[in-house]
Amino acid sequence: MLCALARPGPDAGGILTCPVCGWRVGDSPDPDLPRPRVEVVYYLRWNDRIKIGTSRQPRQRLAAIWHHELLAFELGGRALERARHVQFASLREGGEWFRAAPELRAHAAALAGGIPPWHSYARWFADALRPTVT
Repeated sequence: MLCALARPGPDAGGILTCPVCGWRVGDSPDPDLPRPRVEVVYYLRWNDRIKIGTSRQPRQRLAAIWHHELLAFELGGRALERARHVQFASLREGGEWFRAAPELRAHAAALAGGIPPWHSYARWFADALRPTVT
């Protein structure tokens, strides 16, 4: 199993799969293949501010930034990050930090969709690892 974030459950075919990453229980990626890089835009809350940043290694990046809460991940890189900075420019407080106004909080909540951000990342990472069928 690729992740241990949730208990496996049967899919439509009766095969046990992880509800987080979607891999069949017992499957694992080929260790000889290079690990994929999944670029994300992250939304971190510190008090009444939200940082909108991007990373290809979110675990390491978020460990280096003081924050109270990871609100959401969004699949994308620098171009998407710049677009979000423009979208929320009226809330900018400096650098990549923005006021945690209702519209920005609502945007992050809609991205999360009630799913923990790390679960979304696990799914994207698993999808990037999944062999493509030709």
